[in-house]
Amino acid sequence: MKPYQKIPIQDCKEPITAIPLEQFTIVSPHPYQSLGAPYGDYSPYFLRLGVLEKLLQAQRVLRAQQPGWHLQIFDAYRPVAVQQFMVNYTFDQLVRSKGLDPRTLNEEGRSDIQAEVLEFWAVPSLDPKTPPPHSTGSAIDLSLTDATGRTVDMGSPIDEISPRSYPQHFADSHDIAQQQAHYHRSLLAEVMATAGFVQHPKEWWHFSVGDQLWAWQVGKGVIAYYGDASQVI
Repeated sequence: MKPYQKIPIQDCKEPITAIPLEQFTIVSPHPYQSLGAPYGDYSPYFLRLGVLEKLLQAQRVLRAQQPGWHLQIFDAYRPVAVQQFMVNYTFDQLVRSKGLDPRTLNEEGRSDIQAEVLEFWAVPSLDPKTPPPHSTGSAIDLSLTDATGRTVDMGSPIDEISPRSYPQHFADSHDIAQQQAHYHRSLLAEVMATAGFVQHPKEWWHFSVGDQLWAWQVGKGVIAYYGDASQVI
């Protein structure tokens, strides 16, 4: 169990709603859907209503600072079944990247690699007390596109299992390209924070509001008001 999963949840029963994609840019085709992730009747482009309102606010702040720029949505609502699918997929990919075969891993090797995966991916828990952040409909993964529509350099791809994914990884770099990537990360974090989001401590792309991770980072006895979104769909 991760520390934030101990935070109590009192779900406000706010519905999830479709994101108006014409107001953003998106990664297309959606990477998890392309792999066959089981979204069922929903898509990755849903959020709780209040979270969507904050996301639209963040978009306005960004465009005021950088005319023509957009938040680029990578992933938002994620049913627990999708979380499980992607954890399994990431595990297999990481095993193979190490030159190993997932079918012949011993228990110690499996445990070590699983720990690497779960440093970044939330446990696909079906327990309503510990839902994965994306399964609450209050978390979103995103990047930035510039006025030409191109994704700007963020220093590392979304979902990379590496210290390069940490938001401040390039903060002290003297490399010009890495300094630019850090600026882009800082800009993204700033506009999202202005709208009330908190950033995942190890993922430059992940932001949420109202879930357990948000409440844990806010502190001061705050509880989560978004639980598993499937309970209100």
